Amino acid sequence: MTIKDNAGGARVKDLQHIKKVLSIAGSDCSGGAGIQADLKTIQAHGIYGMSVITSVTAQNTTGVYGVCDMSPEFVGKQMDVVFEDIAPDAVKIGMVSSKDIIREISSKLKKYQPRFIVEDPVMVSTSGCMLMENDAKDMLISELFAIADVITPNMNEAEVLSGISIKDKEDMVKAAEVISKTAKAAILIKGGHMTDCADDLLYVNGEIHWLRAKKVKNDNTHGTGCTLSSAIACELALGKPLLRAVTDAKKYVYDAISAGLNLGAGSGPLWHQFPI
Repeated sequence: MTIKDNAGGARVKDLQHIKKVLSIAGSDCSGGAGIQADLKTIQAHGIYGMSVITSVTAQNTTGVYGVCDMSPEFVGKQMDVVFEDIAPDAVKIGMVSSKDIIREISSKLKKYQPRFIVEDPVMVSTSGCMLMENDAKDMLISELFAIADVITPNMNEAEVLSGISIKDKEDMVKAAEVISKTAKAAILIKGGHMTDCADDLLYVNGEIHWLRAKKVKNDNTHGTGCTLSSAIACELALGKPLLRAVTDAKKYVYDAISAGLNLGAGSGPLWHQFPI
């Protein structure tokens, strides 16, 4: 059976061989970030999406007002029932707040060995709320960075991970070099926080690739990191090589911001249904 996807009918998907992507992340009740943004992104790519919820948050466009973690055992149980029934072609990892949850996720991923793992090291929300326990960073690096294929920190997260104060593109390269020593993965440092452009740095085995983009005049960027990492997982699941996958994912996010959705009193969400 075939069906037209929701991107204007531009492609036809074979439902008997549809790709599957799993998001392991926190929930955003306002729908702009986390699991909700991930599933919207996956759907926009014509892929079947699944989710393992690590935390439930009370948040909206103005901030994060509460976080309730799932137990590590229940996170692991969710992963078991997904992998044992509908094995994903790629996995995206987002908000993981504690050492025990990180350890459980790592153990299950080592057991099931998905082909692609995209790690988005979510540490601080856009509004400044800490989303990771202080002692969890080292566990994140030792357990999840070690098995990831792509790691996608923004500039602030890259500073935390590398210990380097990032002021310009040269600093982004230095930070990527440091982070790469902790992982074999490709490092994508997102440049959305720069004032004059939105260039991202993709650092792969010592090779530097700049993904150029103009700054979008839109402050509604809630959930951009979640969306980008999910889009990369989708593009990898579809069989694209890494550079093409990251480039196409970046374009999707750029277009979703440029669409100009304006919801909420704070930093609003993207338009995830932007036609691909």
